[in-house]
Amino acid sequence: MEHKIVRVEPGSIAEEMEIEAGDVLLSVDGQEIEDIFDFQTLVADEEFTLLIRKPDGEEWELDIEKDEEEELGIVFESDLMSDYRSCSNACIFCFIDQMPKGMRDTLYFKDDDSRLSFLQGNYITLTNMKQKDVDRIIRYHLEPMNISVQATEPELRCQLLHNRFAGDVLRYLDDFYRAGLHMNAQVVLVRDVNDKAHLERTISDLYRYAPVLQSVSVVPVGLTKFREGLYPIQPFDAESAAETVDLIEKWQKKAFSEFGIHFVHASDELYLLSGRDFPEEERYDDYLQLENGVGMARLLFTEADAEIDRLKADAEIDKLKAREHEITEEHEITGKCEPKAAQLSFATGRLAAPLLEAVRAKILQSGIISGAEESLPIYAIRNDFFGETVTVAGLITGRDLIDQLKGQPLGSVLYLPSCMFKSGENVFLDDVTREDAEKELHVKIRVLKSGGGALVRAMTGNLRSDDLDTTHGKYEL
Repeated sequence: MEHKIVRVEPGSIAEEMEIEAGDVLLSVDGQEIEDIFDFQTLVADEEFTLLIRKPDGEEWELDIEKDEEEELGIVFESDLMSDYRSCSNACIFCFIDQMPKGMRDTLYFKDDDSRLSFLQGNYITLTNMKQKDVDRIIRYHLEPMNISVQATEPELRCQLLHNRFAGDVLRYLDDFYRAGLHMNAQVVLVRDVNDKAHLERTISDLYRYAPVLQSVSVVPVGLTKFREGLYPIQPFDAESAAETVDLIEKWQKKAFSEFGIHFVHASDELYLLSGRDFPEEERYDDYLQLENGVGMARLLFTEADAEIDRLKADAEIDKLKAREHEITEEHEITGKCEPKAAQLSFATGRLAAPLLEAVRAKILQSGIISGAEESLPIYAIRNDFFGETVTVAGLITGRDLIDQLKGQPLGSVLYLPSCMFKSGENVFLDDVTREDAEKELHVKIRVLKSGGGALVRAMTGNLRSDDLDTTHGKYEL
């Protein structure tokens, strides 16, 4: 395989060897390169030979000597040095199948790439993998592998993924287990399909891989209003969510007594739907499944409590109180106080809004700042675009945000969570930009990093420069 070089880092070994953008890498030590893992493994040695083809067709054989940790300084067209592998399933619960037409093309790509599981924490179904792919993962010891299991009963998994090979490929879990390769798993729970006794069977089957299989998250399926012609699915309610939480907590007790880990975890959404209190921090086993919405609420409260305590103990608190009514019209990333009282506002999805309200109540009760709840308004944005059953902040569109906040008292700064924006850009899911929203709402919008500490500092006017997100997070798809 050939790999085009698009950039050479200044001052690097590659520049010293006169490698340039436009050159093509043909091999390392005579071996063809399939992807980034082959490349990184071969160039980790202190001595190796590159075969480069220049734009005029001339081939250069370059003997490289370097320190073990030294980088070559070559940047390729693709981070993976190969195409992304797309999903070969037609899952009955697939979120992308529930999206309307007319959105940007990248939002419809279904990735199912084992390499992204290692690099980015993505979850894979194993259905587009062969034994050679599994052997390669084990050879390079790419861990942890994050696997979308959904169900361990072969016929049921085939039904859920609409793929006749979906049940058979679960044998790869045995290979990973025997190799001691750490894994995490997730179960997207579809009511009356893979819940109840089926979930019990899935947890029981996965339990034999513990503790090499470190964690299993159970997350209720996300449903939009665009499901015409798709498999009929009912959303979870308080009763069905509570039944699921009870089942999971039963297995947690068993796992902790045997392995010292809690192993299986219910998502925050299941606790919110059931009306149950969130588990204590120790039960989340170092938050292995935060990206799946497991433990985010508990971590938010833990961080918020710690920051409130720190501010209360801070010798500067009296000075901050004395300046309580000062107004800083514009927050540039300086560490200066934000406007107090009605000068600040916050918006998020309906799922997270009660959590922000709880943090606000703790702040006001602590006496760090004075005022009432109205002095720090929190707006729960209803998802009209995807439907009201979609409640996460990361799927709020710019248009819904603007339409619901027009005419509301927003003050001079509106804080939004970073997950509302495309990674690295000031763009909502519907291509409305942050600047568009600022113009229509007549307010300055700040993008706040996730975390209870940043939230407390924003609400109390003690924002730090690193609390604002300039790169933004992934959409919660």
